[in-house]
Amino acid sequence: MKKQAFNPYLPSWEYIPDGEPYVFGDRVYVYGSHDRFRGHAYCLNDYVCWSAPVNDLGNWRYEGVIYPKTSDPLNKDGHMCLYAPDVTVGPDGRYYLYYVLDKVSIVSVAVSDTPAGRYEFYGYVHYPDGTLLGERKGDEPQFDPAVLTEGDRTYLYTGFCWKDDKSRSGPMVTVLGPDMLTVEEGPVFIAPSGPYSKGTSFEGHEFFEASSIRKRGDTYYFIYSSVAMHELCYATSKYPDKGFEYGGVIVSNCDLHIDSYKPANKPMYYGWNNHGSIVEINGQWYIFYHRHTDGTPFSRQACAEPIRFREDGSIVQAEMTSCGLNGGPLIGRGEYPAYIACNLFCSHEAMYTGSEGLWMDARFPKITQDGRDGDQEDGYIQNMRDGATAGFKYFDCRGVTRVSIKVRGYCRGAFEVKTSWDGEPLGTIPVDFSNIWQEYTADISIPDGVQALYFTYRGTGSAALKSFALL
Repeated sequence: MKKQAFNPYLPSWEYIPDGEPYVFGDRVYVYGSHDRFRGHAYCLNDYVCWSAPVNDLGNWRYEGVIYPKTSDPLNKDGHMCLYAPDVTVGPDGRYYLYYVLDKVSIVSVAVSDTPAGRYEFYGYVHYPDGTLLGERKGDEPQFDPAVLTEGDRTYLYTGFCWKDDKSRSGPMVTVLGPDMLTVEEGPVFIAPSGPYSKGTSFEGHEFFEASSIRKRGDTYYFIYSSVAMHELCYATSKYPDKGFEYGGVIVSNCDLHIDSYKPANKPMYYGWNNHGSIVEINGQWYIFYHRHTDGTPFSRQACAEPIRFREDGSIVQAEMTSCGLNGGPLIGRGEYPAYIACNLFCSHEAMYTGSEGLWMDARFPKITQDGRDGDQEDGYIQNMRDGATAGFKYFDCRGVTRVSIKVRGYCRGAFEVKTSWDGEPLGTIPVDFSNIWQEYTADISIPDGVQALYFTYRGTGSAALKSFALL
């Protein structure tokens, strides 16, 4: 029996940001960097891979470590991190993994005979004279490689541009030869950074980082994180190395710009940087991206949403949901973990996880877990104080007359149950002090049909929400 798919689509104790999804054979594979739960920096762990059958996107399989960070000759002692990677199939049919270590500005390459590795170090991208890309005079630093192979040519997209840094021109593309290492053309810039965007289509959504590249029909989609950080944008061209024009926002990890259920400028989750790409699976396109947890920028989880293309090839911005890869709403019956919340906010509005000390601020709720990194502990929502709200979308409800929740913490009050973030409560569930998970139930009828569910805490102290059940 197929499993329902949630966001995050991997186990709640796994932290894989920067996801690059690819369909190889009858499975979809996701490659990304690897955060550490409660880590002090980004990407502290080794590369791992997860995959799922293309017809069962709720059933993800751990493929193991595919590339340890000590595999790179420059990082034998592991003092550097493996930043966001990408994978392409070379002319020889092998799988090539491109990455950049966090303290250098050159591109490393590893290779494997199979999609899930293990990958072995292969070499560094270089010019014909042996000079490494990124080290020739005039080269800009390499970062966040994305790769697309067509025939004997591989297009390598890289770049990192702070908003006001005039020393960075924008994302660049470099053409590699069939050995997957040697530069044949470039690098050339395909979009402007902030200081050079005036009068272009990119103004207001300039390139920051997170290059990714896909081709749909005869159109190339260059996907990137803008200077706003929380949004993944795209630009299109009929050529892989020129002519790109800004297209729009594909997804925002605080759901900014979405106005279907709230004001467009209201953040509904605590965003920060973003990185991901699009992929077609069984005729449906999806955007893969990441969200932030534990109240820090450094524990990111993999999410995905279906996307829709207009007739002209433009993309309709995807809404953050709890049911991303499920193919429709979740079953409106049974118990669901609280960590699948797609909306999380409180009375103190904030757009960014990392801003103004939010991750050190006791006022804000956060998705977290017990234990240490690697412990297979289910996540939950911590620090729900008066007015804090967790939202879950969407459920196909039929005949729901009771709702239960599992809560712990030094709290005394009640959880309101609503079908919109600012709606009137359908009912309340009283809760009280408890150092263990305690189940509370109330008679609350949910209207039949596809519904969002919001749980707002009203009371004193701080509540933790582990799960809810529709009965």
